[in-house]
Amino acid sequence: MTADRYDTTGNPEAQFEPGSNESVLKNKLGVQSSEQMDEVELDLLIQLYDLIPEEIETDQPLTVINIRDWHRRWLGNVYPWAGQCRTVNMGKDDFHFAAAGQIDRLMGELDRKFLTRYTPCDSMSDEQLVEAIAVVHIELILIHPFREGNGRISRLLANVMAMQAGKPELDFTLWDEQKERYFSAIQAGMDDYKPMKELVRQVLPDALRNADE
Repeated sequence: MTADRYDTTGNPEAQFEPGSNESVLKNKLGVQSSEQMDEVELDLLIQLYDLIPEEIETDQPLTVINIRDWHRRWLGNVYPWAGQCRTVNMGKDDFHFAAAGQIDRLMGELDRKFLTRYTPCDSMSDEQLVEAIAVVHIELILIHPFREGNGRISRLLANVMAMQAGKPELDFTLWDEQKERYFSAIQAGMDDYKPMKELVRQVLPDALRNADE
């Protein structure tokens, strides 16, 4: 993942921890090792996962406020900008996520057009849930609202949606093993949600995997 540094002088989101060889973003903990930071972020994410089921009702609409709050609670003790929309442009290889200046507007659209439509998930059929998770996941990833942690926050949201529908925690191993396929599905999602729906179906319980066969 790369950040566009066209005018980021003094921007904390574009700064790296001294001594990290530009592999770790500047952080409150002074962590210089990417391996150590991965462990810190994972431990904090596990703690958040333990809390969310006790806080979210099955019939509760999910909002951008929830997403930003989860990000802040997860990484607030690590990065000063946790929970805030990024102010640097980002991309992966030759693919660019939403421009930083458009994020506030796009997150508003995510609320109005997608989260309002696709949550809560408590009364959905399996195929409705597959569509809901796929569409919301793609739209959130394409915005890429945060400087760090977008994929993990998007997976947390998918898990909360599944939980509302009475499903167990999702297993994203396939997505990790087939990263190129996953990212191709994200890119295709600008016009077609079907590839992502197929991937979502595969991380839901086995009974859903052959639903279209």
